[in-house]
Amino acid sequence: MPPNKDGLNHQYAEINGLQYHFVREGAGTPLLLVHGWPGFYYEWHLNMGPLSQHFDVVAPDMRGYAYTDKPDLSPEEGYTPAVFAEDIRAMLDHLGWPKANIVTHDFGAVWVQQFARTYRDRVDKLVMFNPPYAGIGLRWMEMSHIPQIWYQLFHQLPWAEELVGSSRKATELYVRHFLSHWSHDKALWTDAEVGEYVEAFCQPGAIRGGFNCYRALFRTFGQGHQGDPKIYVPTLILWGDDDAVLPIAWSDKLGDFFPHLTFRKVEQAGHFLMREKPDLVNQAITEFVLENRARDEALGGA
Repeated sequence: MPPNKDGLNHQYAEINGLQYHFVREGAGTPLLLVHGWPGFYYEWHLNMGPLSQHFDVVAPDMRGYAYTDKPDLSPEEGYTPAVFAEDIRAMLDHLGWPKANIVTHDFGAVWVQQFARTYRDRVDKLVMFNPPYAGIGLRWMEMSHIPQIWYQLFHQLPWAEELVGSSRKATELYVRHFLSHWSHDKALWTDAEVGEYVEAFCQPGAIRGGFNCYRALFRTFGQGHQGDPKIYVPTLILWGDDDAVLPIAWSDKLGDFFPHLTFRKVEQAGHFLMREKPDLVNQAITEFVLENRARDEALGGA
């Protein structure tokens, strides 16, 4: 069970046949926060409060992660981007949201892009940080970058979760490495914060659930969305200039896939912008999502 003394509004609901855990705070314009790997609802702990002053904020643990169900299905059956997109659709249905603004990064950006292409009329605005996207292409596999993606290959091994989950200390070492290595400030994360991640990944099946996302991607490579690769909703992309796994040089083809793009480089920041630059992120999300909304509402009421 997630912590019940953190002052957050924890809820559970059946979403696409699974028991989903999520936090819901605030009221007003819908805002869905979708985590990546290694992540869960807590990665937004410096954002949910400030954003809830302006939005109806929902931060779920996605399938396979933390305190949400972890279906015992093969990766290609239960953990593909298409399956996660259906979970997001079902989440919006449960919340009664015809459409939503979505903020995401890392693997969450893969799932959300799939959702945005499949259900174009259900996304209002999109905000992403350092997102994996089609324009990166084969640069993932360039020799100079292989040392940064070893973990993706490691996650394919059938005993990988047994090794990482062999003890609480092993889980902590593994998770702490990525939180630190992918951040600009290597000493940013407190022991208490890392402890929340360790507890989440020590939930039965949680390490396997996360690894299954990588397995599904490798096993179904080239079988994804076959239609128009572009996402036409207004999109804000913030990109940290010191992300080891997703270097900012890879942002060069964003315009080919996001016709209505607002791009912003974030200096002295790495992979976890919501934690590394929370004030900047909270302000950027609020201004971008609410831009023109007051004018539109006034015109609509005239």
